[in-house]
Amino acid sequence: MRALLAIARKDTQVRFSSRSEWVFFLILPLAFTAIIGSAFRVGDDDPRLPLLVVDEDRSSLSASLLADLDSSSVQVLVGTRAEMQAALDDGEASAALVIPAGFGTALAGGQPGAVRLVANPDNIDALALGQAVRESAARLGVTLAAARASLAEAEGRRPFGDDAERRGYFEEGLRLAQEAAAKGPSRLTIVRATEAEAGLGDYSQQAQASAGGIITWVFIPLLGISALFAYERGNGTLRRLVTTPLPRSTYLLGTIGGQSATALVQIALLVVFGIVLFQVPWGQSPAALVVVMVTFVLSSAALGATLGTFVRTEAQASGLSIMLGMVLSLLGGCWYPIELFPPAVQTAVHIFPTTWAMQAMTDITMRGQGLGQILPEAGVLLGFAIVFFIVGVGRFRYE
Repeated sequence: MRALLAIARKDTQVRFSSRSEWVFFLILPLAFTAIIGSAFRVGDDDPRLPLLVVDEDRSSLSASLLADLDSSSVQVLVGTRAEMQAALDDGEASAALVIPAGFGTALAGGQPGAVRLVANPDNIDALALGQAVRESAARLGVTLAAARASLAEAEGRRPFGDDAERRGYFEEGLRLAQEAAAKGPSRLTIVRATEAEAGLGDYSQQAQASAGGIITWVFIPLLGISALFAYERGNGTLRRLVTTPLPRSTYLLGTIGGQSATALVQIALLVVFGIVLFQVPWGQSPAALVVVMVTFVLSSAALGATLGTFVRTEAQASGLSIMLGMVLSLLGGCWYPIELFPPAVQTAVHIFPTTWAMQAMTDITMRGQGLGQILPEAGVLLGFAIVFFIVGVGRFRYE
C-alpha cells in the first residue's frame, strides 16, 4: 500500500507541475458547462416560426391579415422599421413583413394591396415564412372577393339606404367569409418537434451540458496518463522504477489509482457547479452517481494507461489524448443527445466507455433512475476497466 501511495503522489506532482494542467482540470470544464448550458437554455418557447411585422397601415384589413398569419404556423411579432432592420442585420430574424400605409384602402376599393417581405437569403425558415404570407394573403383575397360578391348580390335585390349601411353589410360579409375560410385546411404546416416527439423524453439541456462536460473534461486528462508514461520513459525514470521488486501491475495500479482519485475530486467540483448554476438534480441518487463515476473513472484511467504502452513520445501522447478524448466524447453523446444520431451510429458507439457513462448519467439526471437501474451501465464500464488494465499490463514496457 505504501508503494501505491508513493507512486500516486509522484504522478500527481508530475501532472500538476505545469500550470496549464489547471486549465483542463477546472477552467475549461467550468467554461464549457456554463456556455453550453446557458446558450441552449430550454424555456417556454413558441414552436411557431417568428415573423417580425411592421404594420404601417393599421387598418382592419391589415389586422385581418396578421390575425390569419398568427393563427397558422407563424408567430407574429409587431415592431418598427428600425427594430426590423436591426433584427435582420444581427441574424435574429429570418424574415420581416412590411405592410405599407394605404394597404387597407386599396383592398377596400377593389385594388391590389401590396406588402413587402424582407428575408435573409438562403434561409430555409424565410422560405417557409414567405409561403405562409402568400397563403394568408390569398385567403384574405378570397374572403374579400366573397364579401364583394355578397354585397353586389344584396345591392341588386335592394339598394342600401346609405354608405354606413352598405359598409356595415360588407364588413359583416367579410367576417363571415373569414370564419368560413378559417375552417378550411391549411396548405402549409410548419412543425417543430418537441423533445418528447424527437425521442428525447424528459430532456434537459442543462443536465446534458453538465453531464457532457464532466465526461469530456475528466476523460481527456485520464487519457493523458499515457503522457506520464512517455515522460518517464523519455527521462529514464521508468526503467529505474521497473527494476525495483515491484511488479508491473503494482506500478500501473498506483498510477491509475492516483489519477483516478484526482479525477473524482474534479467530478465532485463539477457536480456542485451543475447543481448551483443549473439546478441539475445530481443529488437525487447519490449511490448511483458514485458507482457510475467510479466505474467511469477506472475505465478511462485504464484506457489511458493502455494508451501509454503504445505511444513513444510525450507530445504524441498529449495530442492523441486530446484528439481521442474529443472524438469519443462527441460520439458518446456528451455534446449532443445520442438520439439525434442515425440509428446505425447509435448502435456502433456502444463500443466506447463514454457512451455508457453518458447513458447512465442521463438516466440519473433526466429519468430519475437509481442504483438498480444503472448497474448494467456500471458493469459495462467496469468490464472496460478490467480489459484495458489486462492489456496495459501485458504490453507494459520501460523502453
